[in-house]
Amino acid sequence: MARRPSAPMPESLRHFFRAQQHPARSVPCTHCGARAHRPCIVPSNKRQLPQPHPCRVSDWARQTACCPACQAEPGTACHDDGKPLATVHARRYQEAEETCA
Repeated sequence: MARRPSAPMPESLRHFFRAQQHPARSVPCTHCGARAHRPCIVPSNKRQLPQPHPCRVSDWARQTACCPACQAEPGTACHDDGKPLATVHARRYQEAEETCA
């Protein structure tokens, strides 16, 4: 029997189903290679994780919020006296969560 093509899911329903996920899943994970809106996995055994990797959360905060500690714009890394940091300041995480809510 021929399979009928499925209709695309309306954006209002898609938002409702994704509302229960961590907002950091909107960006790809640099640690495990998970695509955007997909769960992080353990690379060795492909087990799905309930929470995203910390580097994914850091990338999400970097892309979505300005840093109140060093005034870094969205998309740029936090810095400490001109030296770029590998992670973001704790206040930037809070700012990203407030922006998302």
